[in-house]
Formats: sequence, structure tokens, C-alpha cells
Amino acid sequence: MFRSLTALGLIAALASPALAQEINLYSSRHYDTDLRLYENFTAATGIRINLIEGEGEQLMERIRTEGANSPADIFVTVDGGRLHRAVEAGIFQPIESAVLEERVPANFQHPDNLWFGLSSRARVIFTRTGERPDWLDDYEDLADPRLAGEICIRSSSNVYNVSLMAELIEVLGAEAAEEWAAGVNANLARAPQGGDRDQLRALAAGECSVAVSNTYYWGALAASENPDDRAVAEAVEFFYPNQGTEAEPGRGAHVNISGAGVVAGAPNRENAIRFLEYLVSDEAQAIFADSNNEFPIVPGVEIHGPVAPFTEFRNSGVNVSVYGLNAALATDIFDRVGFP
Repeated sequence: MFRSLTALGLIAALASPALAQEINLYSSRHYDTDLRLYENFTAATGIRINLIEGEGEQLMERIRTEGANSPADIFVTVDGGRLHRAVEAGIFQPIESAVLEERVPANFQHPDNLWFGLSSRARVIFTRTGERPDWLDDYEDLADPRLAGEICIRSSSNVYNVSLMAELIEVLGAEAAEEWAAGVNANLARAPQGGDRDQLRALAAGECSVAVSNTYYWGALAASENPDDRAVAEAVEFFYPNQGTEAEPGRGAHVNISGAGVVAGAPNRENAIRFLEYLVSDEAQAIFADSNNEFPIVPGVEIHGPVAPFTEFRNSGVNVSVYGLNAALATDIFDRVGFP
């Protein structure tokens, strides 16, 4: 799908021909709320955004097929694992930007500056409101036999679960991570089905007592115009795993990102970097969060909406690039333990 966001850009170009510039943005984020970001950037700079939307793998294949003639300037996708696949495919070029390096925490940027995080979401544990067991604190507890027949979670092929497993491999080691996967598999309330919202709906309906979901799906339910969705959000609550105590801090929760990089052959490289720098501004970060119930990637940005009260937590600090590096082993482990 191709969109040219020209309404504000055309006005700016008519006012001054020198402002008639553009960026070709290939994005697998399918949120109409992102259009506000593009419009604001065009209004401020006169640089038009040509938006090409599609699934992440589809867009990567398109860029590869276009080769040196690709018009792509920026590739945006969701999940560290997908960003890693783009790196492996040679899609990105290094970015030199003091703004990006200073504003984006180190664990949310590629070690060689090939991509930078733009927004974040935590993968957390949900229970029905007021029914969290007093012993349930960490991801590791999901493998406890006391939860036999009680867990709702998406399938092992879901990229969010692959990335969670990839982090557990990094922090626990492969052997312990495999034991964890086997334990969680033994505790499933049902064969995995549906997306994260479906896990929360099943939890609210009593099909399980524990569910795993990304935080922004709960935020979407809480902000929904559908009263049934809001009822689900009210019926469940979440906590951040592995927080520990003040005296003995835990390693922190698993956090994933949306991220972007400049395409290797970008015809509008400087404009592309300028746009990425805008996306980590306080204004843009607040729009990311408030429009889609995500968290800002930049610390200290004030947000509103359902997830606003839940921004203070410890994240694991694991570099998101690990999600891709360990993805193949994560998938192998899930297969070995028979996790559906």
C-alpha cells in the first residue's frame, strides 16, 4: 500500500520550492495514529513522507528485490527479532547521530548503530484482578507445577514469545531456558490460540488463571469504545516480572520495541536521519505512547492514557539485538519440548 502524506507538505512546498523534499518510508507498523507523526514532521520541515505499508518480511523482500535501485530511505518494523533479520539481509547502513545515541538507551539500539528503538512494550504476566498468588513474581514461576492447567499464552511460533525465549536463553542459559519452556508447556490451560487480546479475554472468562501478554494490548482494551473490551481490561491486572525488592533488585522485565534504520542505499539519507531524530523527540515519543498505548523509548517523557500509571519499572537491560541472535535456538527449544 502506498500513501503520500502531502496535505501539509504541499502547502509548505508551495510556500517555498526549496522545501519540496521527501522521504520514502517502508513501515510494517499498521497504526493510523502514526500518521500524526508524519504530518507533524512535514509541517515542521516541509519534507514529504511517502508511506509504503506492508508486513515486515514482505517489505524486506521488496527492498532486497529492488536492490540498488530501491527508493526506500527508512525501514520500520516491530520486534527486535525482525530488526535482526533486516540486519542479516544487509538492509541497513550505520547511522551517525548524536541525538539518537544520546536519547535512545543503549539496550534499545543496535551495537553498530544499524537501527534504533522508537517505542517499547513489556511482555508481562496477567491475573484476574485481586487474584495474583503471593508467590507468583517472575517469569520462571510460570513453570511452577502449581500453575498446571492455568496458563493462557500465544503459540511458540509467535515472534513475541520467540523473543522472550531468546532473552531467557541469554540470562538463564539454554539448558535452564529449555526446562522453563517444558514447564510452561505442561501448565497450559489450552492449546495456544489467537492473539494477546484473546489470552486476556480467556483469562477474564475464567478459562485460565494466568496469561502472558504485551502491555499495550491491555491498554487498547482499556481505551476501547466497546464496553465488552473495557470489561475485560477491568477484570484483569498485570505486574512486571523479575522486579525483586529494593534490597535485592531483580533483573527486570522483558521489553520489546518498534525500531527503524536507514536503508543501505537511501536516496534521501540526511532527511531520513533527520526524521528518525524527530521520532525520538519528546513530542513524537508522547504521540507514540498516547496513540497506541506503548511506552516511550526515551526516559522521562510524560504520557497519558491507560498505561501512563505503569511506566516505572525495571527492564532487563538485555540488548534487543539478542532476540534475533538467539531466535533460531529459541525455536529449536520450543520444538524439542513440544510447545504448540
